[in-house]
Amino acid sequence: MESRQLGTSGLRVSRVGLGTLSWSTSSDAEDAANQLAAFVDAGGTLVDTADIYGDGEVELLLGSLLGHLVPRDSVVLATKAVARRTNGPFGGGASRGALLRALDGSLRRLGVDHVDLWQLHAWDGAVPLEETLSAVDHVVRSGKARYVGVCNYTGWQLATAAPGLKEGRIVSIQSEYSLLERGIEREVVPAAAHHGIGVLPWAPLGRGVLTGKYRTGTPADSRGASSDYAGYVEQHRTERASRIVEAVVTAADGLGTSPLSVALAWVRDRPGVVAPIVGARDKTQLAGSLAAESLTLPSAIKNALDDVSAVEFGYPERWLS
Repeated sequence: MESRQLGTSGLRVSRVGLGTLSWSTSSDAEDAANQLAAFVDAGGTLVDTADIYGDGEVELLLGSLLGHLVPRDSVVLATKAVARRTNGPFGGGASRGALLRALDGSLRRLGVDHVDLWQLHAWDGAVPLEETLSAVDHVVRSGKARYVGVCNYTGWQLATAAPGLKEGRIVSIQSEYSLLERGIEREVVPAAAHHGIGVLPWAPLGRGVLTGKYRTGTPADSRGASSDYAGYVEQHRTERASRIVEAVVTAADGLGTSPLSVALAWVRDRPGVVAPIVGARDKTQLAGSLAAESLTLPSAIKNALDDVSAVEFGYPERWLS
């Protein structure tokens, strides 16, 4: 698998990342181990988790595999903080106390003395940004996190936070980005480019809709059939989404590949994108995402997909190429 520089930092990561959210819902320990081994064997390096996944259980599981199943130094280990895990003054949020406590908990569960990429999972408007960034500065200075990223920030939030660190800098932003969700192209992508920040798309397959599995119904074993995720998937089951999915299927048929590969290759090679974060139930499902590594979309197909999924821009946005 090819690697890419994360923004303008010196950190290089595989151009597809392994997400672990499904490890807390639809994957058991054996599935997780098989996914991680297959990912690393394929040359993948970026492994993304969060303290909130499975209420910490996913970090514990991942930590049990590092150094045993795969060498710790073979992965770029990324986790997150800010989401509320417990009640009380330090159970979540971006205050100094909550962040430092969250990272210590993540390190303990992962069984490591540092993470390679520590990400603020969301903006916290209840805490002064200066306090949040001072805590991040402290973490970087201490060596507990080598690099820092953010998730789900708007363009103005990213542009406000980016210059604020004194130790290190923000090198990445995780945002939902796919053929079905291109809203970040309005302001987030330009802000990231201006500040040398790499984009790590989550839900690059449109929450599974872009695989084509929902074209004729809802498979019983899909997220769309789950009480926990039905609403999450339903947001992308619209008339517009159906038109885009049909275009992806047509492209896949013409290229002799899968809709999954077409959708993933499209977002992987968008301007500013470093590595889409993919999740899977098991090793077999992950193999579908890894197969996209060999696919580069012809310009005619890429342009057709751009057109059918185009995002509208209005005042005062400007999309300059």
